[in-house]
Amino acid sequence: MTGMSGITSMTGKQGPALPRRTLIGAGLGLGVAGFTAAGAGAARAAAGDASAAPAQRRARAFLAAAMDAYPEHGSIRLTQSYSDQAGLFSTAFTYDNALAVLALLATRTTDGRARAVVLGDALLYAQEHDPVHADGRLRQAYNVGPYTFYDGSRQPDGFVRADGSANVGTQFGFTGTAVGDMAWAGIALSALARRTGERRFLYGAVRIGEWIERNGRTEEPLGGYKFGVNGANEKLPFTSTEHNTDLVCLFGRLARLTGDAVWLERRARARGFVVKMWDVDGGFFYTGTNDGVTINTSPVPEDTQTWTHLALDSRVHARSLDWAARELAVLDHAERRNSTVPAGQSYEGVTFSSASLLANEDAPIADSQPRPDRNGVWFEGTAHLALALRARHGRGDEAQARRLIDSIERAQDLLGGGQTVGGQALPGRSGVVAASSPLDTGFGFGYYPYRHTGATAWYLMAATRSNPLGV
Repeated sequence: MTGMSGITSMTGKQGPALPRRTLIGAGLGLGVAGFTAAGAGAARAAAGDASAAPAQRRARAFLAAAMDAYPEHGSIRLTQSYSDQAGLFSTAFTYDNALAVLALLATRTTDGRARAVVLGDALLYAQEHDPVHADGRLRQAYNVGPYTFYDGSRQPDGFVRADGSANVGTQFGFTGTAVGDMAWAGIALSALARRTGERRFLYGAVRIGEWIERNGRTEEPLGGYKFGVNGANEKLPFTSTEHNTDLVCLFGRLARLTGDAVWLERRARARGFVVKMWDVDGGFFYTGTNDGVTINTSPVPEDTQTWTHLALDSRVHARSLDWAARELAVLDHAERRNSTVPAGQSYEGVTFSSASLLANEDAPIADSQPRPDRNGVWFEGTAHLALALRARHGRGDEAQARRLIDSIERAQDLLGGGQTVGGQALPGRSGVVAASSPLDTGFGFGYYPYRHTGATAWYLMAATRSNPLGV
């Protein structure tokens, strides 16, 4: 499914390309915001809105530091996705950067808007300067700063390579293109188009939509849009509920912004697939299909329950939030067998999927990785749920959302201390870790207690009640 938020390699070994969220891998008005040193930029971001809650200001400071980590490598830049300790070096995932754009716009600050424009222009640069393709695609991830890989080979460039091409994340195999990653980038660009009135952002979003139509549309019985392509440009057979949910938003926005009714037909196709994944008796959405004919009934992930509500706003399907809050609820604390939570702390929220609750706690998630905690909290998903509950606004929803947000803010305060980005210390208590303890998603990869752009961005959107999937 969408974007890289899980990690397969925490050590000095190269891991395989990731499945599901991560399987894949013109003159632009650049430099709207001046490039600053990481510390100064983070300080200015944190001080940009004195009325914002301190936790939100610290989250913005993390996004600024992750964005400004490599000042010697130019002003065209993306945001590093994870702290250095995750072992992914300067990897910047397209999905995470799209979220950063949306979260920065949600802050309604001058600095947030300027930074969002810089990231949007970097996504456009990647579209225009792919080293192989000229069809508007974006890759799963890019490098944004130099590093020495585990095998001793050097990666010397920033986001823009010496030859001017975008620096695709080849070392980890993040070279494919997922429909979900593309959709989120398109959603971010469409948000910039609406906020700034700049047509270059709408043009980029339309190119993304057209790429998805050409490469994802399927006439299989379940319909919808398929997963995307791998690094060899081979089409992948899966169709994802999450991806098609993203497209409900993207295609709806393109219809509104362009006035072209063709996007409404495409939106209806994506929505039709999502609705077919609904289990009326259980009150939840399945994850998708491998072959376009048979629905996958297990595992059942969290994001297909919450994103569907944010995108569809359907009373008929609103029970999916109750399913996620009930069936995926976890409480992590230091007394648990594989928990990495410090003594005296506990965190509530949701985990990634139904399979996470059944993870084998006697074995590592993958080679050279720690054993998972079945009750590890996935903070990005916890923020999804908090925002969706606030959007539903039913009886008790706000109180439950507030408890979840409190848990995330406590994690930002207390977990992930001493971590760095680009070798530089992060501002104190800034940035939300991906998970409270190592957790197994059930889809072949895990999440760990490393500060994460995606989790931080979703927290900011939940805290500010900003729905990124609304049309």
